[in-house]
Amino acid sequence: MRYLLRHTTHYQYSGAVTLSHNEARILPRVLPWQDCSNTQLVITPIPDRMRERIDFFGNRVVYFSIESLHESLDVTVASEIVTHPRASADIFSSISWEQAAEELRHDPRQTNRDALDARLYVLDSPFIFQSPGLADYARSSFTPGRNLVDAVLELNQRIFSEFTYDPEFTTLATPLQDVLASKRGVCQDFAHLGIGCLRSLGLAARYVSGYMETLPPPGQQKLLGADATHAWLAVFVPGWGWLELDPTNGCVPDERYIILGWGRDFADVTPLKGVMTGGGDHSLSVAVDVLPQEEGAQGQVRDLV
Repeated sequence: MRYLLRHTTHYQYSGAVTLSHNEARILPRVLPWQDCSNTQLVITPIPDRMRERIDFFGNRVVYFSIESLHESLDVTVASEIVTHPRASADIFSSISWEQAAEELRHDPRQTNRDALDARLYVLDSPFIFQSPGLADYARSSFTPGRNLVDAVLELNQRIFSEFTYDPEFTTLATPLQDVLASKRGVCQDFAHLGIGCLRSLGLAARYVSGYMETLPPPGQQKLLGADATHAWLAVFVPGWGWLELDPTNGCVPDERYIILGWGRDFADVTPLKGVMTGGGDHSLSVAVDVLPQEEGAQGQVRDLV
């Protein structure tokens, strides 16, 4: 699939900002199944300093500072993205979930490099803490000796079926136990929940941030700016790699999904964060467009910025 992707963030301040330092994680990753080309990043006011780096998780990060008076901040990134089919969810893996957890518990000197890297994603993180409640919720899918892939696919489907998407119920600070008790939340909550369940059983799971193509209601045109960032998760399957899961939609991500980055949880992939002097109160608006393109269409990013 070929897409034109545009992500615009606008901050409006009630007073003048004299200095701001910012980090943006809004440049899509380059992956075996995802090509990212012709990316343009426009920041207004023009930064006094700006540089790009790769963080610990391999995500692209842009640091920039604005050292003159300003009352608003606009950050727009536009990219041409080509996605390719991921490996099938019907992977051949006979490993049970207990065996997978045991491999992650091995002495690091006795395990392979992929499992070493995955061990980080078994630990607690800023927004996700292991708990007996999360383990109990997962165990009806993770019965003794069950195949790991079968179990995680069922857990993914259960979250989709049993939880209600409700953007009014949670905030970033809502604890996972409240999400579990109410069975309500948004994609970020469901990704955190799935990760918490898996980690509570000793398995490695990471948070994935990005976008997915959405379709307008039948007979209606797609509204520009109406898309949004999305969140899902991936579980480590020893001997195979990372299997992505989208509990919000009860599916396995395919070519419609575009990856921005991944980490332990949302804190590692926040799209835009920073510190500033002055500014008073502020308002935030975000507009996202994921626009499918015909094969062979190129060079249109300039029209999006």
